[in-house]
Amino acid sequence: MKIPWRELPARAAIGAHFLHSGLGKWDATEERAQGLHAMATGAYPFLGQLSAEQFTKALSAAEIGIGAALLLPFVRNRLAGAALSGFAAGLVGMYLRTPTLHKPGSFWPTPAGIAIAKDVWLLGTGVTLMCEK
Repeated sequence: MKIPWRELPARAAIGAHFLHSGLGKWDATEERAQGLHAMATGAYPFLGQLSAEQFTKALSAAEIGIGAALLLPFVRNRLAGAALSGFAAGLVGMYLRTPTLHKPGSFWPTPAGIAIAKDVWLLGTGVTLMCEK
């Protein structure tokens, strides 16, 4: 299977970012793990069933897996796009469920929400990859 040239920049950039982010979380400090876990459980309370360490390891593994899927040329666009879309949908959901990240009654981000609001691009890229052959 060949990946069309036009898709390489997005897959490489997002894949490298995800791989780096996941590897950086693998050995997260307790303080960082608790911060990540608190933000996630604020939007998705069921994640409170996991410890901060368990959540951060699972998050790290997911990011590493998605990064690898995007970087490996034999992984089909539909599969890599589905993984990216699922993860990005969770991030967009977290943005929408966290009131301090967007202006009241609006989708527009607050200054605190800009870093997460931009994850809508990941969702768009994932869906685009899923539409490819």
